[in-house]
Amino acid sequence: MNDLIALLLSGLAGLALGAFFFGGLWWTLRKVLVSLRPVLWQLGSLLVRFGVVLSGFYLVADGTWQRMFACLAGFVLARFVLLRLVPSPLHRPASVTEVSHAPRP
Repeated sequence: MNDLIALLLSGLAGLALGAFFFGGLWWTLRKVLVSLRPVLWQLGSLLVRFGVVLSGFYLVADGTWQRMFACLAGFVLARFVLLRLVPSPLHRPASVTEVSHAPRP
């Protein structure tokens, strides 16, 4: 019973780590689009996100592959949930239209 609870908590921790990682990526993309120094935003965000997530995985796993796998499953689940909930900052507004061909003379 304790193993099941530990696996569920590991999955929830993975979900939180995934929300942090992919939410931070989404926030970074929004900042990069309007920043004067986009490379600094990207590199800084990458280092912070990787540092937090790798530390979190290390602490959650506690030397067992089962807990690491549960954490990874929660992490991947967070990615799919955030893809459904958060709009992409790279999409144009609906009011922008594109012309697919040149006008006829």
